[in-house]
Amino acid sequence: MDAIVVGGGIGGLAAAAFLQRQGVRTQVYEQAPALRPVGAGIVLAPNAVRLLRRLGLAEDLRRHALRVRTGWEFRRWEDGAVLLAQDMARCEQLYGEAAWLVHRADLLDTLLNAVDPKTVHLDHRCVGITQSPSRVEATFEGGARADADVLVAADGIHSGIRHQLVGRLPARDSGLCAWRALVPSERLPARYTAPTQTLWLGPGRHLVHYPVSAGRAVNVVAFTPAEAGATVESWSAQGEPGEFRAEFEGWDTQVGDLLAAVTEVGRWSVLDRPPIDRYGYERVALLGDAAHPMLPFFAQGAGQAVEDAAALATCLADAGGVPDALRAYSAVRVPRTARVQDASHGRATVNHLPDGPEQEARDGAFADQDPLRHSDWLYGYDAQAEARAAVRSGLVASATERATPLT
Repeated sequence: MDAIVVGGGIGGLAAAAFLQRQGVRTQVYEQAPALRPVGAGIVLAPNAVRLLRRLGLAEDLRRHALRVRTGWEFRRWEDGAVLLAQDMARCEQLYGEAAWLVHRADLLDTLLNAVDPKTVHLDHRCVGITQSPSRVEATFEGGARADADVLVAADGIHSGIRHQLVGRLPARDSGLCAWRALVPSERLPARYTAPTQTLWLGPGRHLVHYPVSAGRAVNVVAFTPAEAGATVESWSAQGEPGEFRAEFEGWDTQVGDLLAAVTEVGRWSVLDRPPIDRYGYERVALLGDAAHPMLPFFAQGAGQAVEDAAALATCLADAGGVPDALRAYSAVRVPRTARVQDASHGRATVNHLPDGPEQEARDGAFADQDPLRHSDWLYGYDAQAEARAAVRSGLVASATERATPLT
């Protein structure tokens, strides 16, 4: 079997790594002329880390990333009071893997180590695909073409391949905008570089910070009300540091000290899109943001793309052919990603409660919560095992259908 992967981001490189590990001859086509370090920090939870370990990338991850050791902290916006402190030492006991904090560029470099470098082709923008019963062909800007048994569309939230297959998904304004910044650690007190993910909750907005790049930088991401009519949706869109600081005026001095060190900040609108009911289309599989663009409030965008990649490669290896494999892939991934999307929607509402009875009830409930235990459905999930089960179910159903005479 041979495969084309369109897109050289996290999902595309993970797909290539898993496919090549299964013996599938795989070529990656990325539209950018270079793999630049776009974006900033990523939280890798156990559901993604166990899959990266199976690719042999555990040591690479250890060199670049920070294991979350001291925990997750939820803090109150006004005075820094700790609402919840989760001991992450139990994470490995419960799920067999730790959570890691990593820069997106470092994760891309790690994934590249698992992909044959001769199979990655830059400066190839896909402008269309065509399918026949036995092959699928991609056409690139400038006239270049490539064909294979299966094509993986990992071309992001603005996927042209998804547009061609299912039309443009109507983007709904979430009413929020995102801010993202990286601050060199030397500009900050040492407490900001502790391997902790800290989440500040306040009326209408929240802010998260944690160290990345082996502690050399601190990632800052925040969500605030968006300006009416704002629709720029791009990681490369820029904001003003002064406006960023103004959004959190009056918050605890620890937030103020952190934002005072910000010299450059990205800012973009957070748009929401309805889910689609399948990710496989004959010989084309949608993957990552091309399949299920997510609100970013559950820190699972990268994790779900890695799960997609592992599940797709497993389905293609175990099923009787590409159409059966992609039916199994849809069957296992659509409900999984829909559940994560739904959880992300709920988190935005809970995080942004105004001060008052609901907020007080939320804060009081933290004392009785054990997020690690409650996250079993998320962190204990094995994408490859679930994919194998989906293939077995799908092949049994297909065999039954073929054996049933028409009446």
